[in-house]
Amino acid sequence: MKLYPIETGNFKLDGGAMFGVVPKSLWQKTNPSDTNNMCSWAMRCLLIEDGDRLILIDNGMGEKQSDKFFGYYYLFGEESLISSLNKYGFQPEDITDVFLTHLHFDHCGGGIKWNKDRTSYEPTFKNATYWSNKKHWHWATKPNDREKASFLKENILPMQEFGQLKFVDEAHFDAFEIFYAYGHTEAQMIPLINYQGKKIAFVADLLPSAGHIPLPYVMGYDTRPLLTLEDRKSFYQKALEEDLYLFMEHDYDNEVIRLQDTEKGARLKESFKFSELFSS
Repeated sequence: MKLYPIETGNFKLDGGAMFGVVPKSLWQKTNPSDTNNMCSWAMRCLLIEDGDRLILIDNGMGEKQSDKFFGYYYLFGEESLISSLNKYGFQPEDITDVFLTHLHFDHCGGGIKWNKDRTSYEPTFKNATYWSNKKHWHWATKPNDREKASFLKENILPMQEFGQLKFVDEAHFDAFEIFYAYGHTEAQMIPLINYQGKKIAFVADLLPSAGHIPLPYVMGYDTRPLLTLEDRKSFYQKALEEDLYLFMEHDYDNEVIRLQDTEKGARLKESFKFSELFSS
C-alpha cells in the first residue's frame, strides 16, 4: 500500500463561522484572519494505492460552479485535483473508488464535471465506484434548510444517475475501518487506515484544524453542535488510546497531527508534513 496527499486547492471562509461561539480573541491565535475576517483553508484529499485499486478519499470543490459561486470562497493556490493526481503519475480514469466522507460541496464537488460542450454533467472518474452511506445519502438528497446550500444536487445526483454509486453499510469498508460522526452532518465517515506501522485518521470536518481541538471550538456550520462534542470526545479517546495520526483535510498549515492528553483535555502534541512521516 502507498498513500499520496492530494492537494485540490485552497479557499477562504469567515473565521467566525468556522469557530462558532468562540471569540475571535481566542481563535485568531491559531487561525489568523485577513482584514475581511477570512481564514485560509485547504482541501487536502488522500489517495490510497492498494494493489490494483486506487481509492480517492474526497475530491475537493471541483471547477464546474459559476464565477459568482467561487467568488464567495476566494480560491487560491496553484494545486488542483487533476494536477495533484498527475504529479504522482495517475490519471482520473485510473481511480477505482471514490470514498466520500460526506457530500458537502467542498468534499465531493470534484467528482462531477461538465462534459466537453458544457451541456450536461459527467463523472470525473468514469471507471470508479463512488461510495457514500444510506443515512447520509438520504440526508443530503432531502436536505434541511440549514444545509441546503452545501448539498448541491449537481454534485450528488449524477453519481447515482450514471450507475456508479454504492453504499457502505458496515463500520469497516473493505480497505479500512470507519468512525461515524453525527454532529457536523448526518453519518459523516472518518476513515482509519493502517499504513507503515502507523494508524492514520482522515478527520474531514470532525476536526477542521488543529485550532479546533478544544471541545467547545465547534464550527457554526455544524447542525448539531452538542453531538459534535460527543463525537469528538469518543474520537479523542480512540485517538489517544491508539496513537492515531490525524490527516487534516482543511488545516492550511498542518498536514498531519498527533494529540496528547492534558489536564485541560486533548491538545496538540506534534505537527508533521506528510513527507516527514512516511516514505514514498
